[in-house]
Amino acid sequence: MLRLYLRFYLALLASLVLFGLATALMWRLTGSSMEQAGVTVGRLVQNVLPSAQSPPAVQQEALRRIAAGLESDVTLFAADGSVIAAIGHPLPRLGAKRFGAFARAHWDGSAVSVIHLQDGRVLVARVPLGTGSTRLFFHLMLVLLVAAIGVAAYPIVRQLTRRLERLQRGVESLGAGDLSARVAVEGRDEVARLAESFNRAASQIEQLVRAHQTLLANASHELRTPLARIRLAVELLKASADAKSKAGLEQDIAELDWLVDEILLASRLDAVNEIESREEIDLLALAAEECSRYDDVHLEGSPVGVHGDARLLRRLLRNLLENARRHGIPPTQVRVTSADGTAVVTVWDNGPGPLQSEFEKVFKPFYRSSASRTGVGTGLGLALVRQIAQRHGGDARCTVGDDGRSRFTVTLADKSAPPHPAGRPSS
Repeated sequence: MLRLYLRFYLALLASLVLFGLATALMWRLTGSSMEQAGVTVGRLVQNVLPSAQSPPAVQQEALRRIAAGLESDVTLFAADGSVIAAIGHPLPRLGAKRFGAFARAHWDGSAVSVIHLQDGRVLVARVPLGTGSTRLFFHLMLVLLVAAIGVAAYPIVRQLTRRLERLQRGVESLGAGDLSARVAVEGRDEVARLAESFNRAASQIEQLVRAHQTLLANASHELRTPLARIRLAVELLKASADAKSKAGLEQDIAELDWLVDEILLASRLDAVNEIESREEIDLLALAAEECSRYDDVHLEGSPVGVHGDARLLRRLLRNLLENARRHGIPPTQVRVTSADGTAVVTVWDNGPGPLQSEFEKVFKPFYRSSASRTGVGTGLGLALVRQIAQRHGGDARCTVGDDGRSRFTVTLADKSAPPHPAGRPSS
């Protein structure tokens, strides 16, 4: 992907190149008045001087008339390099690079004009007889101008796009869950106003999310009080209430208590971006402890070590087992393995499981699968499973097994892998 500042810079350079080519083309089509001036001076000198076969005295007199009033050294050379005539101090025949009939050189610390006549003679004068601004000189200056503008424009373009890159990093940090992400406001242009707008939007989002989290936490805590009173009332009604009514009340209380725990955990996971404590955990042993709480659960696998929060991983396993107990058909199968640097936990039962069209929906909060046998549950269990897995550098997904039944597969970074930075859960 081509960076934005490179696009700006390449566009500027392309514009400069097109400008240079257009200017050079116009120069070639219209001709160079500066070069023409040098050609004209050469022709005038050719016309004033006598022919090359004239006696040296005649050529000396003609050279004197040309140099009259110039107060400069002028020397006329024959085609073979010998001196024909000279005014003032004789000058050497210089091998200056020619541009048409005229050339310019330096000798003895001063500029020297060199005119090559058509008959082979060369006139050297320590005085500017024509102009040295030739077509090549103009092209060279044009190239230098383009290069200078290109070099000077780079830091300007880079400074502009560097602010955009900082704004991009701020947006990515906010999207990753860092609600305190802000960007510095630099300058007073459109980019600065965009940074101000982003900061205002980020502040509003942070306030809304914090308020939402506070509301969830406070509501969950407040639910504890009526739950305690209902539980006390049930205990008092044990003697008079029938067993069926009492069992129904106890189940409702358990459901509400489980819902409060899951809401509190979801709120806590949303509030923090990283796991609070990490330790080495034997995932197979942890799974064995949780499986022992349920009937008709079969565990298999090999010891796998992971770095993580034992409390969260225990909740992940418990939610998977609870989901199988409520919505599946026993027995429940649990397998713990390791593959390609990740720990893999697979849970399935004898039920059909969710439909393939619901494989992603079941991980959304408060979604209940159409394959549920009981219709009970909070709808938060699998959403928390995915959140906890992502906090541990992995993910949770629903797949189809070899027997055609759907199963839940959780991947976690094992202890041999480097710690994975916690990201914002997608569910």
